[in-house]
Amino acid sequence: MMNLAERHQLILSRLQRDQYINVVDLCKELKVSSVTIRKDLKLLEDKSLLFRTHGGATMNNPYTVDRPVNEKEKIQSSEKNKIGAAAAELLNDNDSIVIASGTTVLYFAKNIQPAINLTVVTSALNVALELMRESTIEVIQLGGLLRKSSSSVMGSYAEQVLQDFYFNKLFLGVDGIDLDFGLTTTNAMEAQLNRKMINAAQKTIVLADSTKFGKRGFGKICGLEEIDHIITDKGISEQIVKHLEGLGVTVTIV
Repeated sequence: MMNLAERHQLILSRLQRDQYINVVDLCKELKVSSVTIRKDLKLLEDKSLLFRTHGGATMNNPYTVDRPVNEKEKIQSSEKNKIGAAAAELLNDNDSIVIASGTTVLYFAKNIQPAINLTVVTSALNVALELMRESTIEVIQLGGLLRKSSSSVMGSYAEQVLQDFYFNKLFLGVDGIDLDFGLTTTNAMEAQLNRKMINAAQKTIVLADSTKFGKRGFGKICGLEEIDHIITDKGISEQIVKHLEGLGVTVTIV
């Protein structure tokens, strides 16, 4: 059986390789109890070597902070554009879709081909402005309380309007994807609106660059089992892909 130092070395090497580790998997590999592993993780966190999460640990700070949309748009811009282009390929003529807020879904809107006929409902002002110039795309802008940091609306009025629609697809941006906690955003009211969008859509497609994995925002949107498809970039770890596919989630890597 490994001693304390050997266990810690193995835990850190697994984190370097996979970005995230699960308590249950470590218990099986090291043949020790979950109590022992959780103590190990706490000791390593106290030394600022990792961050504990629900059911595991990560090397990246899992707690996201709200940033202005114009600042977020510049982060991972190349990856977001590729993700948006891949998402646009999923559209069919005469689809009725709902687009949530976020910078990655804005890149999706920029990649939608003008020849396609669509009905789009969106909470995002920048998405509506991007699409309104296309004659083949009918845009319905949700109303409600304006969240300036994301250039989008939220609140009960927007939620009520969604009750009158049913969509082929939802294209959803998120602030965090945690393998245990699920999808999150930094605002609880926005998370509530996103849940209503999921309920109104036949299929939920999440657009998220790889930096969003292992992160957790304040407001929970839903569990991973409630989504159908994630489009991300090649920075995602193989372990996370296997976990998602095990839940029945289609993963597209650009």
